[in-house]
Amino acid sequence: MTQISRFIAEVVPVAQRVTGDGGESAAPEGGGGFADYALVSLHCLRIYLDSSYRMTIDLLKEMPQITGEIGLNAADLPAPSTLCKAFDRISMSVCRVLPGQSAQLYDLSEHAAIDATFYDRSPASRHYCQRISYRVQKLKVTKLVDTASQAVLDIHCSTNREGSDADLAEQIARRNAGDLRSLAADKGYDKQSLREGLRELGIRPLIKHRIFAPYDHAHNARIDDNRYNQRSMTETVNSAVKRSLGFAVRARSWFREFREIALMCVVYNIKRFLKQ
Repeated sequence: MTQISRFIAEVVPVAQRVTGDGGESAAPEGGGGFADYALVSLHCLRIYLDSSYRMTIDLLKEMPQITGEIGLNAADLPAPSTLCKAFDRISMSVCRVLPGQSAQLYDLSEHAAIDATFYDRSPASRHYCQRISYRVQKLKVTKLVDTASQAVLDIHCSTNREGSDADLAEQIARRNAGDLRSLAADKGYDKQSLREGLRELGIRPLIKHRIFAPYDHAHNARIDDNRYNQRSMTETVNSAVKRSLGFAVRARSWFREFREIALMCVVYNIKRFLKQ
């Protein structure tokens, strides 16, 4: 079995669980559309192959085994323009859940770390930027990472730098509260309300205090250094995702960029699982 076959064999069940339409036919029937899981699988494969919409469809026409895994055949494959427009059909709620579902392939440790990184937005012409007020050049992406498996559990994307990183970390932690026992972060997340919020959720905060007074040294001394030092896994994951899948997003609108980042994390999780 080739690497692509193994990859798509893992992607399709994940997509079916999240979209909930695994019992439907992947190809359009009676004038209907493609099943959501088929569209998610095709877009994950496009990112995995690092190819354009047109090239992805051309390659799939020569890969009957791969299309068969999705439940399609060469005649059922959508046109490149159809696949591009179908990207908007993928629900944002589905994209938000996909990374966490793909992380279930691993034996998760319940210990996580959080950190933010930036992705470049693909360059556009000056005319295009002026026409749609396309001024933001970077996309801020916050990732929640399991420290043992280095799987991405959750993400948050933003086109601005407003708001506190600590408030954002608490929001992400609340979405994953039942699966976490501890959360590590650097001093940029030093905020007492975050620590209190995590404790209310039953999550142990592993966040060093910035030194303003002697007792801050005492607070830091009580933190488990082995667990805290695992926060560097987020930096490792950010680097691995960018090196393997790119440091820029191709989509131009922010909601398509969020979908692209989410699917990149799914592809990273599955690729890493297959290597293990």
